[in-house]
Amino acid sequence: MIVAVDTGGTKTLVTLFSRDGVAGKIIKFPTPSNQTDYLDLLKKTLQENYGGQRIEAIVVAMPGIVKDGVAIWCNNLKWKNFDIAIALSGVLGKAPVFVDNDASLAGLAETRSREPVSPSVLYVTISTGIGTGIITNGVIDPGLRLSEGGRMLVEYKGSVREWESFASGKAIYENFNSYAKDIHDKKTWNDIADRISRGFLAAIPLLQPEVIIIGGSIGTYFDQYSKQLKEILTKHLPPHIPCPKILSARHPEQAVIYGCYYYAIDALSDK
Repeated sequence: MIVAVDTGGTKTLVTLFSRDGVAGKIIKFPTPSNQTDYLDLLKKTLQENYGGQRIEAIVVAMPGIVKDGVAIWCNNLKWKNFDIAIALSGVLGKAPVFVDNDASLAGLAETRSREPVSPSVLYVTISTGIGTGIITNGVIDPGLRLSEGGRMLVEYKGSVREWESFASGKAIYENFNSYAKDIHDKKTWNDIADRISRGFLAAIPLLQPEVIIIGGSIGTYFDQYSKQLKEILTKHLPPHIPCPKILSARHPEQAVIYGCYYYAIDALSDK
C-alpha cells in the first residue's frame, strides 16, 4: 500500500493507494501555515488512519522547490528548508518517505494516464499560485525538475511581473472579486485567457512541448477559456514554432495525488 500526501497552499489531501492504483477515501484538511502545526496534524492523520497497515512508501507533494527531498522554498506558505522526509521518518513503520514538487507530480500522473505517453509535456497547475512540471518520456525531467514556471518574469500591462502574480487563481480572485466558479461573462474569461497566455508565450519557444496540460482549480474551467487561449497563442507564436496541443487535466484537482502513486511505483521498482 502507498500513502499519498498532496500539500497545497490552502488544503492538504491524503489517501491510500493499492499497488494496482486504486485510491481509497480522500482525507482533506486546511493546510496549517505553521510548519510544526502542519507536521503534527499530518502525523496524527497518518497514524490514526494507516497505523498498523503494511505501508510500502509515503510520497509527499510540496508546493514549491524541492531539492534532495528538502522543501527549499514554498512561496505561498512561506516555508523554507523543510526536511519533511526526516520529520516523517518512522511515522508508519519502516516505510520510506519520498518528497517532490506538487506540479511535477501532477504532470507525471496526467502524462502517464494517457496512451500513448507523449515524449514531452508541460503541465501547468493554476490554483492558489502557478506551478509547472516538465515531463520527458514519461518521467519528471531530471534537468528541469527545479523549474518554477509561475515565477517567470513576463510583461503584463506595461511592467515586468511574475506570471503567477497576475494569472493565478489568487490573482484572478483579487482582480475580479470572484472565484472562477462564479465568473460567467465572456469578457472576463477573455481577460483570464490573455493573462494565462503570457507565461505560455515565454515558455513554449524555450521548451517546445508536444502537449500542454492545464490543471488546478482554474483548470477545472478549461472550457471557459481554452478556445481564446489557443487563438492568442497561435496568433503570437513565431510561424516556425507550432502551438502545442492544449488539454485539460483529467483530474484537475486530484492529479497530484495520482502523481504520488506513479512516483512511488517508480521509486520502489528501482530498489
